[in-house]
Formats: sequence, C-alpha cells, structure tokens
Amino acid sequence: MNRNDLIACHDCDALLRKPSQCVKGSARCPRCGAMLYRPSSVQLERISALTMAALFTYLIAQGFPIVELDLNGATSQTTLIGALVALWNEQMELVAVAVFCSTILFPLIELTALLYVLMPIRAGFVPPGFNVVLRAIQFVRPWGMIEVLMLGILVTIVKMTSLARVVPGAALFAFGALTLMLAVVVLFDPRALWDIADALGERRAPRASGGRDAAQTSGHGTPTP
Repeated sequence: MNRNDLIACHDCDALLRKPSQCVKGSARCPRCGAMLYRPSSVQLERISALTMAALFTYLIAQGFPIVELDLNGATSQTTLIGALVALWNEQMELVAVAVFCSTILFPLIELTALLYVLMPIRAGFVPPGFNVVLRAIQFVRPWGMIEVLMLGILVTIVKMTSLARVVPGAALFAFGALTLMLAVVVLFDPRALWDIADALGERRAPRASGGRDAAQTSGHGTPTP
C-alpha cells in the first residue's frame, strides 16, 4: 500500500486509508470521531481573498495609533509597537516578548504563509517548501492571540474613560476587523491543501510521462549526424 494513500488522525493517531473524494462530504475518524475533512475547506477563492484582506488590515493595525488619551489638555497616543517598547523600558522584557510573538509575529507568519501556499495552488502548481510551510501554519496558529489583545484594549478603554478623554484610533477599528477576519481564517483547515497538492501532482504526472514518451519516440525517428 502506498503511504500517500494513508492519513493519520490528529487526535488519536489512527492510521486510515485516505478517502478518494471528500469534496462534497465530511469524513470522521471511526475510532474517536474527530473531523478529518470539512466540506467547506476547499473554497480557495474566498479564503484567499479573506487572507489578503486580513493581511492589509493587519498592516493598518500595526502602523496607526490605537487610542489617543486627552488628560487636562495633554494628549498622548501610541501604536502597538510603542506599547511594546514601553514594556521593554519598564524592565518587563518577558511580557514584551510574549506580546510581540502572540500579537505581531505569529499572526504575520500565519497570514503570509497562507498566501504563499494559496496563490500558487490556485494557479495550478505546488510552491517550493509546501509541506514545511503548512506545518509552520499549524504550529503558529494556536499562539496567535489577536482576540485576547482586542479584549484587553477594550477593558483598558472602559477603565480609562473615568480618568481621561479616550479617542479611538484607526488601529482600534482595524484590530476589531482583523479579529473577525482571523476567526473565519482559522476555520480553514490547511491540511485540505495536501489533498489538492496530491491531485495536482497526479494530474502533472501523466502529462510529464506522456511528454517523455513523445520525446523518446521522436528521438528514435530522428537520424543523428
């Protein structure tokens, strides 16, 4: 049996035969009942557009101020990067690194890696390092915590309204939109791309073999000088 025809359950590690067609129906593990395939996981057009929009929204959220505080005529505003620098200067390096990884680094890796594999797959070919990139997406996905950051920002704003006038910045609305976009992006299962990549490989294999056979035939019929 070819190992490419097998699939391992991500919950109980049961080794199963990969279904031949799972586009219209879902498949579950017979041992633990975990979902192996989802019917909506192959909608590449929608998830590609949403991932692109999420990446642009992410850049807006990182580049603009989150809130502006007005206290007795003195105003101050900061971006997420500025808040991280303030944490670092206050000798809270570990907290600054944790916030940087969970709110900046890991979401950026997930979005750019998704686009790196989605765009070539839509074009009909598998990009270099395909397997490594998909494993990286599955590794960093649980550590992206934009929604936790958004909740913390809202709680802080509510508490600060009694001390100063709080003016929401462009980044606050961008983080809100980004939270909703990422909630939809997370529903996309990157493992479905392996099946699409296998189908592309099987489609290209007959073409390549046919081309080699034609080249061999023309080679035998062409006299050499």
